[in-house]
Amino acid sequence: MLKAGVLGAGHLGKIHLRLLQQSEKYNLVGFYDADPENGKKVEAEFGYTYFDSIEKLIDAVDVVDIVTPTLSHYDCAKQAIAKGKHIFIEKPITNTVEEAETLRALVAEHGVKGQVGHVERFNPAFMAVKDMLDKPMFIETHRLAEFNPRGTDVPVVLDLMIHDIDIILSVVQSKVKHVSASGVSVISETPDIANARIEFVNGCVANLTASRISLKNMRKTRFFQRDAYISVDFLEKKCEVVKMKDAPETPGDFDMVLQNAEGVKKQIYFDNPEISSNNAILDELESFADAINNNTKPIVTLHDGTEALRVATMIIDQF
Repeated sequence: MLKAGVLGAGHLGKIHLRLLQQSEKYNLVGFYDADPENGKKVEAEFGYTYFDSIEKLIDAVDVVDIVTPTLSHYDCAKQAIAKGKHIFIEKPITNTVEEAETLRALVAEHGVKGQVGHVERFNPAFMAVKDMLDKPMFIETHRLAEFNPRGTDVPVVLDLMIHDIDIILSVVQSKVKHVSASGVSVISETPDIANARIEFVNGCVANLTASRISLKNMRKTRFFQRDAYISVDFLEKKCEVVKMKDAPETPGDFDMVLQNAEGVKKQIYFDNPEISSNNAILDELESFADAINNNTKPIVTLHDGTEALRVATMIIDQF
């Protein structure tokens, strides 16, 4: 079991603490929080060991789980890496692309592993269809959330849209050619609603919408590719796969057949992959433990986190 410590005991930090304590792959040593009052309160309420300095916690563990505000990710990670500790770091990886590039270099230099908390990669609905995604050429995403003051210190692109940016970059194996975007600040100092269009070198186009002032929550992505339409509902954990194949010579009574202007007939059929229920945050943390123990590449690398942040920054620069 890897000895783990958590930096940050806010809303998400407490979830990480609980899951690390449950996990059979980690031994939760304790946590550090910059607010001593909050740290002692969490220790009293849940029984986790509170460390009164970041250095003491880092020294006591093998893996540092960074769940602090984004602005402090870089400094926390740098300290942990310098002491030869593996780092799990919540998204977005850092505040700037330059900081992320530095962390990637430091991880390589110190021979430790790093993973970024892009949790939607572990969403069971996405995992059920990811092997069916084959060169999608148009992608549409909607990530809408009801207003919550937590997270409004960063633009909606870094708060919400970055999840979809990471998913898209993991699926489209092509470089970004062009980004156009618009954003509007309604209640916060930074944009609360944003739309972006990402064009890739291979011709794929992705259209992303994110809002944190919606009246309802929605997290849906639609992928369109040759002979298939795949829809993923990240919120409801459902997926829909509609495929087309050459129509049989003599279709059955219930076969759905389309004919185009050239007379080519295609049969439509529905494929409903099995979705296994899981705890995505626990899965991402345990996948990192596996990468460390087996010396394999983490599922969401620091490179992945850097590229998602790079594209997010390109979008923000358009506002």
